Amino acid sequence: MKNSLITSNCRPVNSETIPVFTVGEFADEVLRLSGQGQRIVNYFAAQDKNRAVSLFAVLAHDTNGKLRILSSGKIEKEFPSLTPDCVQANMFEREIAEQWDIIPVNHPWLKPVRLQKPQKPEMFLQSYSDEIHEVAVGPVHAGIIEPGHFRFQCSGETVLNLEISLGYQHRGIEKTLIGGPGGRSIHYIETSAGDTTIGHTSAYVQALEALSNCNVSARAQALRGIMLELERLANHTGDLGALANDIGYLPTASYCGRIRGDFLNLTALICGNRFGRNMICPGGVRFDLDKRIIGEFLKRLEKIFADLTNAVELLWNTPSVMDRFEGAGKISRETGEKLGLVGIPARACGITRDIRFDFPYGIYRLAQLPVSTYNTGDVFARAYTRWLEIQKSVEFINNQCKSLPAGEIKISCGVPASNTTVVSLTEGWRGEICHTAITDEKGSFKSYKIVDPSFHNWTGLQIAMRNEQISNFPLCNKSFNLSYCGHDL
Repeated sequence: MKNSLITSNCRPVNSETIPVFTVGEFADEVLRLSGQGQRIVNYFAAQDKNRAVSLFAVLAHDTNGKLRILSSGKIEKEFPSLTPDCVQANMFEREIAEQWDIIPVNHPWLKPVRLQKPQKPEMFLQSYSDEIHEVAVGPVHAGIIEPGHFRFQCSGETVLNLEISLGYQHRGIEKTLIGGPGGRSIHYIETSAGDTTIGHTSAYVQALEALSNCNVSARAQALRGIMLELERLANHTGDLGALANDIGYLPTASYCGRIRGDFLNLTALICGNRFGRNMICPGGVRFDLDKRIIGEFLKRLEKIFADLTNAVELLWNTPSVMDRFEGAGKISRETGEKLGLVGIPARACGITRDIRFDFPYGIYRLAQLPVSTYNTGDVFARAYTRWLEIQKSVEFINNQCKSLPAGEIKISCGVPASNTTVVSLTEGWRGEICHTAITDEKGSFKSYKIVDPSFHNWTGLQIAMRNEQISNFPLCNKSFNLSYCGHDL
């Protein structure tokens, strides 16, 4: 019996060793692995040199840290949909149908992932009951956020269904990467989800380093880890402040807004850019920490964390805050597992899922962080899990700064190997980031597929809003805080 190829995070494999299943066997194998508790981390279509389209799937086994890769034979016009038996495949198959004009047969609803054309009424779920009314929000919003459309079907104030439509500003980053890596490739990656510069760039350079057999120094790995946790601190802090703002609790909202800026300024202290751009590069990092900067950095970090502790603990000690947080937007662990949620939404419903722990990479192979979880799956759990992670990230950064190993911060990185495939996973502040690179006979990217954590989690927000009061939407939405642009690559 043919089996899928077993590999691990950032381990390159000869593309010719990836087993090719018939279209029917491919579906059966993915469903078999899914039934054994493995989950889909990437699922996409790609062309070979003869322009034949095939399917590729990458599944993760969180408990043993292994990945499985498999591909299908040539797809003509259609293939069996996995979605009726594995809901994790839903968004992936809708995207495949949209990008490649091949149909996943028996898919329950092939609504486009990216609504670039004028929208027709049949693109939306509709109710014909006189007792149901619809509330449409967006895609243009009264603020600076990117466009996204939210359509609520309500009975009174109770949301029966939320439908989310994204993809109004498709940038074509994945397509632009084909034929790379080139001089601009890393800059596209840094802006693929602008608030996750370090997370996505880490995944990209790890893929390149694996393809070129480049061994980055321990010092550079530690510096990358510090930057990644700083990115987590800034965004978790901003989210806690925004959650407080959504319920009108201004003390924490105003303090966290300022403190988020303090964390961004710490990032700028290291590399000159508040979002960490130009810090990480193939072969290591561009900026080092000397004793003077470390001293200043740790002094600031201690003060910032003390201020943050005072601001955040106000939330847990204020009954009116807890009344709004507790019980709102609940997702059960069973639903989280079924949907394949990642990051904070997964860990807040009791799922111990964290790439730093399950598929360790870089500095996390040597200095692991315990996984922070909660079990109620509501807004409170998503907020409190952020606070738990903040505390562990601060401790991690302190430890790394005080024990930075010696060594160079950057080495030369060679040419990527030809006809090779690599899966690179990192744990961004939103959750699991997956970059899958496939090179051609010249070592250039033949296919490059990015999965931002938001791609997994938007469906979770839809489910969390069922039977909620519509007034709870801003609160639930912010507790997920998903990316529009990261979803739309």
